[in-house]
Amino acid sequence: MNTPDTALRGQNTTAAGRLYMAFELGEKNWKLSLGDGQRAPSHCTVTAGDTTAVLTSIANARVRCHRGADAPIYSCYEAGRDGFWLHRWLTEQGIVNLMVDSASIEVNRRARRAKTDRLDSDKLLSMLMRYYGGERRVWAVARIPTPKQEDDRRLHRELERLRQERTAHTNRIRSLLVLHNLPVSYVGGRIWTRWWARQRELLAPGLRAEIERECERLALVRQQIRTLEVQQNREVRSGAHPGMALLAQLAGIGAGSAWTLVRELFGWRQFHNRRELAGRLGLTPTPYASGTSEVEQGISKAGNKRSAG
Repeated sequence: MNTPDTALRGQNTTAAGRLYMAFELGEKNWKLSLGDGQRAPSHCTVTAGDTTAVLTSIANARVRCHRGADAPIYSCYEAGRDGFWLHRWLTEQGIVNLMVDSASIEVNRRARRAKTDRLDSDKLLSMLMRYYGGERRVWAVARIPTPKQEDDRRLHRELERLRQERTAHTNRIRSLLVLHNLPVSYVGGRIWTRWWARQRELLAPGLRAEIERECERLALVRQQIRTLEVQQNREVRSGAHPGMALLAQLAGIGAGSAWTLVRELFGWRQFHNRRELAGRLGLTPTPYASGTSEVEQGISKAGNKRSAG
């Protein structure tokens, strides 16, 4: 399956004179594979983010494949660090683009296999043609949020990162104190301030300075957490989003959980049945049956960890 010819043998992928394009995105360069299903794909390398070079590559591929300016273009790339901006730009150019889940892409199961950016882009190109040739389950396609929906998810995700950072700072302080047989159960607040005032002079200057720097970073993180939590609670109670207010009234769901469920799950996604909802939360079963062996492996846990948590 290294070329579209072998992956699509016997399928009609040239309907309406289409042109297909696959991106393999890198930090410095992008690898592009372009083809029409009849000829071997053409390859080019462009500087990451250089949209002008992408348009030039498309124009060259049109000429090579004898496609007119009105020929439809279908493209794809793996969801990752580049986010949604490239998808939106391609859409603005009239290109039908797919963002695909990299974990859903099939791979050769041999012990060793060749892997390069060029082979990866060719593989994406062949699967793109298969997808539009009728194999709709060949991979999982990501749903693209609007810029506002994407921006609405930033507050609780930043809170999540800040809380992890808070835990890291407190663990580091406790670990440094345990090295000198000075264990503490809580770092922060008045009790910690009084305790630290008595014990700080017992420590070596370098260790004392390191702990004080950790305390300064911890204080800043806690202040930012409080600021975001106040903003989150105020918006939930304001009733600007009725769904949040209703969820917050349920037992066991606070303002933070209501916010996360709406922003990550119910705010912009449409579920047609309970299976789609369970799949998004990672609650689908994973049976294993081969020959006489039948084992239930439990739930998949492959959904949105923020919503499921």
